[in-house]
Formats: sequence, C-alpha cells, structure tokens
Amino acid sequence: MLKNSLILMKYAINYLSKYASSKANLEIILKKKIGRLKVEKKDKFFLYNSIKKIIDNLEKNNLINDYNYTSSKFDLFLHQGKSRIFIKSFFQQKGIEKDIINKIFETYEKNNSNWESESAKIFAKKKRLGNNKDKEKNLSKLARAGFSYEISKKILDDL
Repeated sequence: MLKNSLILMKYAINYLSKYASSKANLEIILKKKIGRLKVEKKDKFFLYNSIKKIIDNLEKNNLINDYNYTSSKFDLFLHQGKSRIFIKSFFQQKGIEKDIINKIFETYEKNNSNWESESAKIFAKKKRLGNNKDKEKNLSKLARAGFSYEISKKILDDL
C-alpha cells in the first residue's frame, strides 16, 4: 500500500511539472488515476484516503499554490481577451476558493481599473469585429464572450 502511495505522489509531482493546477483540480486528477490503477479495492480505498495528505505535502513544499495559480492564469486570460465572467467561471470550475478569486480581482482592479475594457479590445481585434455593417452581430459576439453591454458598445464605437 505504501508503494502505491509513493507512485501516486510521483504521479502528482510529474503532473505538476508539466501543468499548473489548483488543489481541487489535482485531487480530481489523482482520483481518476486511482480509478485506472489495477489494484485491489482495499488498496484503492487507502489511496483515496491518502490524496489529502499528498496534496497537503505538496502545498507545504510549495509545489502547489492556489493563489499563484490563479494569479498566473488571470494574467494569461487578460492577454487572451477574456471577460470577467469567463475568468470567474473558469476558476470556480477549477475549485478555487471564492475569497482567492475576489482577492485577485481586487488586486487587478487597484492596479488597472479598466482591465476589462482592454481585454474586450483584445477580443475584438482577435475576432476582427471592426466591421460596422454587422454591429448587432458584433455586440452579440462580445455578449456571448461575457462582456457587458456598456463595454461592448464602447469598444465597437472606438473601432
């Protein structure tokens, strides 16, 4: 059983060396890995119970940190032209705590109060939304991407 626990720990470290992950997302991945293992049912039960200890150990050694993960993903989404709604729902799907999400948003609001408008500009450029003939279509594209009506209208008027 201890051997399988070490295998699971190595798998988690190997996964984290390739991909950034939140604690909740890593827990889901480890559970899926355990489900695929060809071991007895009691060993799987032991492994499921050892996930919490593995994640705590990784967090203690600073191999996994939800705040750093959220901050780096937020930067990535800003450069990709994502909206507040998209970013918030992504973090909720990954199991990030609401107070961490709110803290990240507050930090970016302090540093750059119009970050969402800049993100909408990036989205509009990527999707080539400068065509005035299809203003309604462009507004609907921005709305589906999660941008508010005011921001969408302002961005399309500026293009």
